[in-house]
This record gives sequence, structure tokens and C-alpha cells, in this order.
Amino acid sequence: MKIIKKNLILLLSCIFTITIQAQNDEDWRYLENAVGEIPDEKYCDQPYVVIAKNNDWVCVLTTGPGTESQKGQHIVASISSDQGSTWSPLIDIEPSDAPPSSWVIPYITAYGRIYVFYTYNGDNINTLNGKPLRHNTELGWYCYKYSDDSGRTWSARYRLSMKKTTTDYINPWNGEVQLFWGVSKPITVGNSMYFAFTKMAIHPQDMGEGWFYKSDNINTERDPEKLHWEQLPDGDKGLFETSLGLTQEEHNIVSLSNNDLYCVYRTAEGYPAESYSRDGGHTWSVPVFARYQDGRVIKNPRACPRLFQCSNGNYLLWYHNNNMKGYKGFRNPAWISGGIEKNGMIQWSQPEILLFGEVNKRMSYPDLIEENGSYWVTETQKEIARVHAIDAELLKGLWGQGIDKTIIREGLIWEKKNIKRKQRFSSPGLPGLAEGSFTIELLININKLIPGQILLENTDSLGNGLSIRVTPKRTIELSLKDGDVTSAWDTDPGMVKTGIQHIVLVVDGSANLITTIINGKLCDGGRYRFTGWNWFDAKINDVNGTNYLNILSDFNGEVIKIRIYNRYLLTSEAIRNYKSGK
Repeated sequence: MKIIKKNLILLLSCIFTITIQAQNDEDWRYLENAVGEIPDEKYCDQPYVVIAKNNDWVCVLTTGPGTESQKGQHIVASISSDQGSTWSPLIDIEPSDAPPSSWVIPYITAYGRIYVFYTYNGDNINTLNGKPLRHNTELGWYCYKYSDDSGRTWSARYRLSMKKTTTDYINPWNGEVQLFWGVSKPITVGNSMYFAFTKMAIHPQDMGEGWFYKSDNINTERDPEKLHWEQLPDGDKGLFETSLGLTQEEHNIVSLSNNDLYCVYRTAEGYPAESYSRDGGHTWSVPVFARYQDGRVIKNPRACPRLFQCSNGNYLLWYHNNNMKGYKGFRNPAWISGGIEKNGMIQWSQPEILLFGEVNKRMSYPDLIEENGSYWVTETQKEIARVHAIDAELLKGLWGQGIDKTIIREGLIWEKKNIKRKQRFSSPGLPGLAEGSFTIELLININKLIPGQILLENTDSLGNGLSIRVTPKRTIELSLKDGDVTSAWDTDPGMVKTGIQHIVLVVDGSANLITTIINGKLCDGGRYRFTGWNWFDAKINDVNGTNYLNILSDFNGEVIKIRIYNRYLLTSEAIRNYKSGK
């Protein structure tokens, strides 16, 4: 056990010392290639956007002159008239010299009024048991304001009534002060509005459970004093499940086609939880860890898994595809999964990389903007918040996984079939990884997995180039060597078996990532490791080795088909090729 732990620590240490240095100028997924930067005072969080009645984008966010939860934290707005490229100076919704205001979420009514809901430390609670509080921004009152001029000015403050429940009575103030915050952008269900929030028993942030506010007249009633408010679920206990661990927080919701509700939230167990309500939020199904359509559990550290519903009725889930526990889990890359409603449930696709940055970057708390068939996301790294244009084709691929079964031809530079013995071929020439990417797709019939056996290689006398071989773990490993630098990554243990197997090895030179897709399933590490993907050393560029490809050097099996692409294949494209074979 000590050796295993030591190796894990060594692996993580190596991962965090890699720096992405590839050419990313043309890759919209790269963090630095944002269409615009949202202004802030230094710290910035939850940059959420609504499109106003005059078509301006109104972004509200939490900001301040220090770091998170320091003095001066407050909520602001900024306006863009050019789809996020440029933004107005910050507009105070609450001033910085007032009690802290935080975690603002916006909602636009049917008649165009913009409401914001936020945590406000109205009693200016700054001590606990006579000691100063480091975190005084997840407690106080739930408040709201509104704007009738597209975010330029804001109304007086109003307070939501929050009923006291079991969670409150066991907090350090015995319910006299309430602990809560929200990341859930409000949604419209019929004529009503809902949003989720998390109440906590432990300060500053733990033992959370989900609660929901509903207003059935906010879209018609213009007098804020006459709004109806209902706090759900019924009873004294919010949405949680004891077996999913102590940490259950950052609940956020979407609605289904029949107005049922679906909630996702983070845990500290390495997996997000999900639950359904069939009665408008009054009761909820027992939360379970969220799963892909194929039944495998979705991985996510203690980071926000954000839900979105698109105008086409489909769904998106932002998360991070690793199950490192706690806050230290990777928040880079950001992954996206597509959801389709079927029989009253959301079925989640295999994911794609949505955004990536240098390895030490951490991005979270996104929002989705959709306008005239185009998509954008916002994200924050806590000191910088940006807007990114998203390729709509990537999202269409997620929603259509398994439907289109035609072979991908774009970027295909080499293809061979029915190789039953050792053969040598002229190499098609692989792109340099400083500027390009490549994918190797194999349909093979494996008689026996014998460690050390080689399926394919182009290495020279110094070992430069690439090789694909069987490891002692009976996995398939891709190894890259360029001069003194070597990187390798293999398929998840147990994923590759004897018999006919479809294996796709994707080397993404822009993100410096290797991903593998086995029989239409993206490797995610399973129970054996935190991730099924990994960074490779950015110093690796040329992996052509020799001008030849040696196939089946000593492999116990045959190649039914091999394809090489001079670009990275998307997960959806790899699945498409797999389905074409079936």
C-alpha cells in the first residue's frame, strides 16, 4: 500500500510540473483564446449572464479587491453590447463598503425585468465564539434586487424569508444565523421560477443539503412586495443522501419536458450526485451518483458540476472527469457531456474536452449563453473571468452520439486492412505535436495479451518515435519519445480484452493530452486511477522516428483495420467509427 501511495504522489507531482507550450493560436478550446474578458476588481466568481430585452448581455458576478471572502467583497454587473468582446465598467449592485454580498445569480422575467438573488451578511456577522471569522460570505440573509433598465441601475434590497430547519439548528449559531449559498441560475418552469441553493450545518462550508425557492407570480407581478415565495422540499430536511458523504453542495437544476425537475450537485467523494422531483420540488428521489448512458459513474472532484438546458430541449453538463477527492482535484480541462431526455430521465453522453489551459490553471463556475444558434460559456479562474465561443458542432456531436454511423474521413491519411502477420509499410508522416495532433485507430483481434508485445512502432535506433505495446497490466500503451523526452499513457486496466477490440488513441498536440476510447467508451480511469486521460510532455514534437511503420512485430493477434488521422478525433467521432464497424 505504501508503494502504491508513493507512486500516486509521484505521478501527480509529474503531472503538475508539465507546462503546456504548444501552439494554441487557432484552438478555440484554449483558455487564452477567449473572445473577451469580464472586468473585476481582482477576485471574481460566478460570472453569470442574461440577455436583456435590448439584446445587451448583462453579466453579474462576485468581486472584491482581495481574494475570496476578504474585506470588500460585493456583487456587481457589467454590460456587453458585442456578445462578450468588450464590457462596461463595473456597476455596483451592492457597494463594497457595505456588509459582504456574494454568490449572485440572475433571472430575467417574461417582461424583461432582471432580478438577482444573493447572500448578504446583513447582520454583519464577523466573529464566532469571540474569534474573527475568515469566511463571512456564506451566511446572513438571502436577498434580491432588480433592474428595469437592462442592468444599468438597481432597486432597493428585498429579503427572502428562509425557514429554519434541522440544518440551521445544529449550526454554530443554533439557527440565529443561517449558512447558505447558491450557484444555480434560476429557471422558468411553466409560469413559475425556481432556483436551488445549499444550506449548511458546519461553518465555513460543509454538511450541506439542497433547498429550492419557487415563485409562481414573478413573471407577471411587478410589485416585489407581492411576490409569492415557497421554500422546498416539504419538511425540515433538504436534498441529501447520507451514503454519499458529508459534503453535498452546489445544487443546481433544470426542468424536463413535462416540468419535472432534475438536480445535480457536488460531493467530496469524487462523483456528482443527481436526483429527480416529479411533483414540482416538494419531494425528491433518493440522490445517487450520476452516471453515463452506458452505466459508468461520472467522475468529478469537489468542483461545481454545472447543468444547462438548451433551446433545443437537450442538456449539457460541465465537470472535470477525475475523481480526486477534495478541492485539490483537477479543474482543468473542463469537460462537457450532452444529455438527452428519455422516458423521464436524462441520459448523459461520453464527454469531450471543452476548455483547457496550462496544467496549473483551475476554471469553474461557468455559465452558458445561447443566441441565434451560437453558444458561449463564461468561466472564472478566481482572478480572471472570460467568455469563450463554443463550436456548435461539438455539442451536436454529443447529442447525436451513436446515431451517425458513417466513417470519419476528414484528416484520414493512412488506412490498411487485414494484417495477419508482421509487415512494414512506408509511414504517412505524423504532424509535429507543437503545431498538430494525430489519432491512431485500431480494430484488432487479440488472441492473448502478452506483456511487451508490440502492435505498431516507428522507432529508430535511439528509440525515437512512437510504439504501441502490451503492458504488464495487460493494457495497451502508447509511448512517445523525442530525443531525451519520453511520455506514455495506456488504456484503463480491464478495458481491453481478448477477441475483437476497437481502440482509438488520440494525441491532442494543442492540449498536450492523450485520451483513449475503447469499444466506444472513453477511458476515465475506472476504479483503478483518478483519470483515464493524461498530459504528455510539451517538449515532445517529432515522433516520426523512421520512415516506416512496423505492424505486428510480435503481437499475438491480427489487425482487422488501422486508420491514422493527422488531427485529434473527438470522442464522438471515435464512437462514430466504432458504430460504423458494428
